Amino acid sequence: MTKLAIIGITDWAETERELDELGRKLDAREVVLAADYHLNFATATQLLTELPPRRLDTLRAIKASGGTSIYAVAKAMGRNYSNVHADVQKLIEHGLVEKDEGDHVFVPFDDVLVRVNASLLEAA
Repeated sequence: MTKLAIIGITDWAETERELDELGRKLDAREVVLAADYHLNFATATQLLTELPPRRLDTLRAIKASGGTSIYAVAKAMGRNYSNVHADVQKLIEHGLVEKDEGDHVFVPFDDVLVRVNASLLEAA
C-alpha cells in the first residue's frame, strides 16, 4: 500500500465534515483503514508561507537522497547549510520529514502531493 502525504488548502467546514464522519465510524466501531497523511492550510497564502518553493525543493532533494545528512542536502542543492537546516526543521515540524537515530533526514512517504482547489484560492 502506498503511503501518501497530501498537502492542500481546505476550509473549516470540509474539515469538520470529515472529522464528524470519522467520529461516527469510530463510535459505530467500524473498521477505519490506515489513512494517508493530510496537511491542510486554511489559505493559499498560509500554504505558501509555510511551504515556499525553496522549502519544497529541499523536500524533493531529501526524498531523492533516500536519507542523508542536512549537510549533504545543502551541498547537493548548492545552498547555505543554515538555510537548509531551517527548511528541514520546518518540514519536520509539519511531519513531512523525519530524522533517524543517525541524524539522517528522510521523507517517510512514498509520495508527496500538493493539491490546490481553485475555488479556495483568495482573490488577488
